[in-house]
Amino acid sequence: MTDRAPLVELQDVSAGYRGRRVIDGVSLSLRAGELTVIVGPNGAGKSTLLKLMTGELAPGAGRVLLGRQDIAHLSPAALARRRAVLPQSSALAFPFTVAEVVRLGLEAGGRRHDPKAVARALARVELEGFAGRFYNELSGGERQRVHLARVLCQIGEPVEAGEPRLLFLDEPVSSLDLRHQLGVLAIAREFAEKGGCAVAILHDLNLATAYADRLVVVAGGRIDADGTPATVVRDNMLRSVFDVTLRVGVVPPAGVPFVLPQSERRG
Repeated sequence: MTDRAPLVELQDVSAGYRGRRVIDGVSLSLRAGELTVIVGPNGAGKSTLLKLMTGELAPGAGRVLLGRQDIAHLSPAALARRRAVLPQSSALAFPFTVAEVVRLGLEAGGRRHDPKAVARALARVELEGFAGRFYNELSGGERQRVHLARVLCQIGEPVEAGEPRLLFLDEPVSSLDLRHQLGVLAIAREFAEKGGCAVAILHDLNLATAYADRLVVVAGGRIDADGTPATVVRDNMLRSVFDVTLRVGVVPPAGVPFVLPQSERRG
């Protein structure tokens, strides 16, 4: 872990819905230059934790700081300029074109002055030539990449005016084929390497360990483990958190193929 001051800090935070506690006394800091991947079983509180980090959900107890400011005191416009969020799913009821959807990110981030941003973002997610197509005619994976282009337009560069930006991705590869899964995580990886802070929720532990600088394991609304993939992913963690009996790093028996997404990982 780095000694730099945290960009986001959760201080003994608890939160829930309709009287049900989902996050229970969590303290966590996020820093520039890191890709943090959050993993855990279904219902563990991963998405709720992300909403607390982004200011979309107010804690019932504790504080969330963005920089040195209480995130609750920042306006939606101020938040949108400093962090962008890709949710698990996004529904659109009107027949927007792809370019119109992506341009919404420019509006949210106050970046109307950059006329080439939409084209750059679409190229980054391999959707060149899609600008004039209607969003509701696209596949699920194409729609997911359109929204990634939208949040990339919103956040701009990883560091602007000396201030690192934050990119939050909630299950960003759930609808994607393997090629585009790797492409999306490469985008998050590059964002962190250029000085920003990237956070992603993933279910695929192989992808998580291949791309993350840091793994945060959530179970039962608490942080079960936090550290590098090499220190976190252990047989006993898989057993206690995911309730599965697996061995880490063991080659399967002869005749059983397996694929690890290592080729995209930096050296």
